[in-house]
Amino acid sequence: MKKILLILFFVVYGFAGYNHNILKQISEKNHNQNSFSFVVAGDNRDGDNILEKIIKQINQDKNISFMLNNGDLVASGYEKQFKNYISIIKTSKIPILSIIGNHEIPWYGGESNFKKYLGKTQFSFVFGNSYFIILDSAKKTIKHLKWLEKELQKSQKYTHRFVLFHVPLYDPRKGEYKKGHSLKSLKLAHKLNNLFDKYNVDMVFCSHIHFYYRGKWQNTPFIITGGAGAPLKKYKNYGVYNYVKVTVNGDNVEYKIVVLKGEKMGWFDIMIEYIKDFFDMD
Repeated sequence: MKKILLILFFVVYGFAGYNHNILKQISEKNHNQNSFSFVVAGDNRDGDNILEKIIKQINQDKNISFMLNNGDLVASGYEKQFKNYISIIKTSKIPILSIIGNHEIPWYGGESNFKKYLGKTQFSFVFGNSYFIILDSAKKTIKHLKWLEKELQKSQKYTHRFVLFHVPLYDPRKGEYKKGHSLKSLKLAHKLNNLFDKYNVDMVFCSHIHFYYRGKWQNTPFIITGGAGAPLKKYKNYGVYNYVKVTVNGDNVEYKIVVLKGEKMGWFDIMIEYIKDFFDMD
């Protein structure tokens, strides 16, 4: 009888995934707040020590309501890696919401493991005066554009709109609106860019490239933050371990990069990342 009850519990509650519980925690914090802070980070795979430092730092900041981890949470999609990842984020006093990246869907059933342990790959939620839309770009494409446009239409009732997905529209290292470590289709990237412009998205957050970069795609501002633990990309001065603290204060939004001091890559890791970048292997 106990075994049957455990199976029923898993079917009813377990399938929802860890994100379901995090969204409930975030909802409990949401009391029509127009002034709050949240954190965005990404690409922590292969760097548990860096993720742990980020969690330790944000735990000390009482102004942060939640964190969004923007993909590449694990190295290769094994169940044991998801279990390890969840064991780390459970140490956070601040709810951490996890977004799917390409390393969650390799050859080991990663996408099904993501859904099993973390939940849906596309969803939205409201916090205070802001609307958050989470997209699945793990396969270097984004589907369900009708759903996205409906979500963007809903978001017009709110003061701010934030969109998050792992793989960026374009690769800023290749030049303006160029393909590289980014979505497979430039046509799709332009289509999405036009949607974000049309509905006045405040900020698009991406990761995937292991550095920090802030810019503008057409009329839409974007931030790439991929420095939560994965080996860094040494591009100009942007290759730093980092996260972004976002502070919403009524109509105003402030974006602040927080660099983890004292963290450096060895020459061997740098060489490997150059090779991976050349063959687009990340």
